[in-house]
Amino acid sequence: MGLLEKANLSVGGSQWAASLHLQLGHTQRGTRLLQREHSGPLYVQKPFYPEGSDLAHIYLLHPPGGLVSGDHLQISAELAPGAQALFTTPGASRLYRARPDQALQRQVVSLQLANGSAVEWLPLETIAFPNSRGRLVTRVQLPQAEPQPTPESRAARFIGWEITCLGLPASGQPFTSGQLLQSFELWAGNKPLLLESLRLNASDQLLMAGAAGLQGRVASALMVAGPFAQAEPLADLIATLRAQLVNPDNHLGVTSRGQFIVIRALGDNANQLRQLLTRAWQLLRPALLERPACLPRIWAC
Repeated sequence: MGLLEKANLSVGGSQWAASLHLQLGHTQRGTRLLQREHSGPLYVQKPFYPEGSDLAHIYLLHPPGGLVSGDHLQISAELAPGAQALFTTPGASRLYRARPDQALQRQVVSLQLANGSAVEWLPLETIAFPNSRGRLVTRVQLPQAEPQPTPESRAARFIGWEITCLGLPASGQPFTSGQLLQSFELWAGNKPLLLESLRLNASDQLLMAGAAGLQGRVASALMVAGPFAQAEPLADLIATLRAQLVNPDNHLGVTSRGQFIVIRALGDNANQLRQLLTRAWQLLRPALLERPACLPRIWAC
């Protein structure tokens, strides 16, 4: 089954399929939303420009706030050369308790970048309720690297994170039952640059509590940024990130994968990890995108 399998919009009332497709281009007026197609309760109202016309802040709105059994969200965005966008959400996404039929709760995200474009993918966390059955896929497609790039064909750039919280620890409802299949894919043309996969079953105590697994932590996160053109700034950034973010109170690792920086973290709650990754983003953004950090206004609401 393909990554962006066509949504079945004729499903019954117990299932809800929704899709959103966006095309952004760079015009004389800066980055503009050229096409917006949606079906079901998934849409954007309008781009915001707190940093000027070249970079659009886009808030993805899903009024139900989460997925029940059988729900399927598809989000895709295509950026033309020179377009720059920051995507985020107004609140956490939720995977609610599954029905007895155990139908999957699915979300598929596809981000396609052209040379010279830039995407920041910064959604708030996903909360997997006890006994949920989630399937989350994010695929970032960069163009094939050119052997002799020119200023006009500058590489596409990406910064993004995914934060997941298992259960409702603040309410005393641990993730003692349920399943989560989560994957992140980064491609350049037909070449995979990074393939991450988490196949989690709440009954697998070796994975849930083991030293080589989640170590009993309820929150996990992945962050990817790049490509960085030169090895020396990349090494300096990794050293800075480790010095400022890693401490005995957290489980956070910073590594490189080719021209990309990869951060993985475990925590006791999603808010802790979001604060850590926000700090990492504030350090990485000026180096990669040549912009100071500008927090999306909706995060303060």
